[in-house]
Amino acid sequence: MASNAWRSMLTHVLGAVKKPALCSRSAFTRGLKTVTLIPGDGIGPEISVAVMKIFEAAKTPIQWEERNVTAIQGPGGKWIIPPDCKESMDRTLIGLKGPLKTPIAAGHPSMNLLLRKTFDLYANVRPCVSIEGYKTPYTDVDLVTIRENTEGEYSGIEHIIVDGVVQSIKLITEDASRRIAEYAFEYARNNQRSSVTAVHKANIMRMSDGLFLRKCREVAENFKDIKFTEMYLDTVCLNMVQDPTQFDVLVMPNLYGDILSDLCAGLIGGLGVTPSGNIGANGVAIFESVHGTAPDIAGLDLANPTALLLSAVMMLRHMGMHDYGKKIETACFDTIRDKKVLTGDLGGKSKCSEFTEEICRRVKDLD
Repeated sequence: MASNAWRSMLTHVLGAVKKPALCSRSAFTRGLKTVTLIPGDGIGPEISVAVMKIFEAAKTPIQWEERNVTAIQGPGGKWIIPPDCKESMDRTLIGLKGPLKTPIAAGHPSMNLLLRKTFDLYANVRPCVSIEGYKTPYTDVDLVTIRENTEGEYSGIEHIIVDGVVQSIKLITEDASRRIAEYAFEYARNNQRSSVTAVHKANIMRMSDGLFLRKCREVAENFKDIKFTEMYLDTVCLNMVQDPTQFDVLVMPNLYGDILSDLCAGLIGGLGVTPSGNIGANGVAIFESVHGTAPDIAGLDLANPTALLLSAVMMLRHMGMHDYGKKIETACFDTIRDKKVLTGDLGGKSKCSEFTEEICRRVKDLD
């Protein structure tokens, strides 16, 4: 069940993008293509190496342009990503990113947030589909969360009113709300999905969430073939853990999406098996593992590369390399289903390198 569901889920993940890409999809499929690789921190370099090895085993026509991402201060003290990383992404348009460490209550802003803002990665797309052979309390999860990625509580607008009182501003705009709603409905249509649920708290935040909900309702009028429902965030969370099969595509503002997408990942086994794509205008996209940096196991050959690998499969399909994506995905799911060579978080005792080699072996057998 799972492999077919994943293929249908990921094959057209970018079908909803309306703006023209700087490089056409057909152009992506001709010859060797360059992808900006951001290994990240902690276990990031290890799982990035694992993905590169599997891509090599599959003879994928990808060359990697590795860039490190740390926050630096530009003119006027504004935080920016390193210029060589921006130049690379501007040129390749496609990135694959491992986990990045985020400072807590001090220092520079989140690098993940900075990347989204730098490249206007307005839609976070996170499919959650049960994986055959990986036992969880839920067996038939098949949904996708679509999160507005650029504003809301994550706009970074905070200030001290008086000592001991901090105000954080939630920014919701008409344009961003309409754009993410259009993306969600077009995604549903292009992926043969039947419904879109707008997640909100407009009963409490009547102006901000009210604006988001109004734009969803307006967009829904242009997609009569897609069932539209609207639900409070707390109700969605309650219903999700009772019966996740009632949901299909969910669209929501930034903070709600951050929370709910992680909840949904837990339904299928956790962030270690959940892929993610951040979609921007003009063909720019960064695919990523959304789990943490796991510094406690960094360098110990214990990490699970599945999330980054499945995100890379999403990336391949975005680039039009469907056969390569299918081959790698099949090898990964067959390895998990077989249960003989699994990392610790998947219920096994194998090392990251052993899990990687098993997937490589299966990839080669599929040739």
